[in-house]
Amino acid sequence: MSEEAGALSLARLGWQPFFSDQVTDAERDCVPARVFGVRRRSLMVVYEGGEAELHLGGRWFQLPPEERPTIGDWLLLDEDHGSIVRMLERKSLLKRRAAGRNHELQAMAANVDTMFLVTSCNEEFNRSRVERYLALALEAGVRPVVVITKADQSDAPAEYAEVAAALMRELAVELVDARDAATLAGVRAWCGAGQTVALLGSSGVGKSTLVNSLSGLQVQDTGAIREADAKGRHTTTHRSLHVLPDGGLLVDNPGMRELTLGDVEQGVAELFADIEELSATCRFGNCSHEVEPGCAVQAALAAGTLDPRRLESYRKLGQKDPARTQPATSAPRSMRGRTKLRRLD
Repeated sequence: MSEEAGALSLARLGWQPFFSDQVTDAERDCVPARVFGVRRRSLMVVYEGGEAELHLGGRWFQLPPEERPTIGDWLLLDEDHGSIVRMLERKSLLKRRAAGRNHELQAMAANVDTMFLVTSCNEEFNRSRVERYLALALEAGVRPVVVITKADQSDAPAEYAEVAAALMRELAVELVDARDAATLAGVRAWCGAGQTVALLGSSGVGKSTLVNSLSGLQVQDTGAIREADAKGRHTTTHRSLHVLPDGGLLVDNPGMRELTLGDVEQGVAELFADIEELSATCRFGNCSHEVEPGCAVQAALAAGTLDPRRLESYRKLGQKDPARTQPATSAPRSMRGRTKLRRLD
């Protein structure tokens, strides 16, 4: 953290009416606290006037992984700050399928307002990868912003920004040199007082450098990338929440080699809104957009107004992955990124 815990008000920690409205009359003496760190069986929390490390009781582990407290969650503590009364409903939840045989849903960050998808002006930049992250953010109800780093190392950085901007309507794209404060004005504008921003992206794209530049402190280690493939090692090894001087909060996540999505049907629909709108005008409601007569999507392809690659991406992201459709513990569709949780010790 970049300031003393005792100097932080609830507003500086990201407390909003969405959370205060959940506190019942019987809970008025409880202490709101936000999760800043997660260890195996304990949490580091910050509240107005202090911080504490709390043991996570065994009953929490009876819940599915994504229903346990994670970075960014809001808790109500007892008056002694020693135990959790309950966890408040989430405003949003970024989650993915964990690697491995079970494909459990893994909570990455809760109550996020904006997601910075960090990529770079080199071989690491990949449109399909960017689309997967965008679908993840949109599914959670989180505003996505593509932050393209290492603009100083490219002969044509604007071309990367142009390609990224074409992936979604009205997509915000920021082109930066993470070491140059003069290029970060646009990024800082998304980190207003009480706003929580999550950084996601591959290793070596400059997320740790960006965290350090925005916070004004050396809060994360940085490392070099391999020249051969522009890939880097993991300099961030655990999720962490940082308070920024400008008033925002920043969640830094370890770089991910692979992003396995859960159910992102709504996110895909928002990402490819143009294709969804075309589909609605097809002659047949169950049109596969292949050979059916009266297909508006095929007509757009023939007219050159729809990029064939975009349709291919739409199909791939919309496919039913067996890992996604097996019984899972995610919240109902109507909840999107939100999760209601029971009262547990």
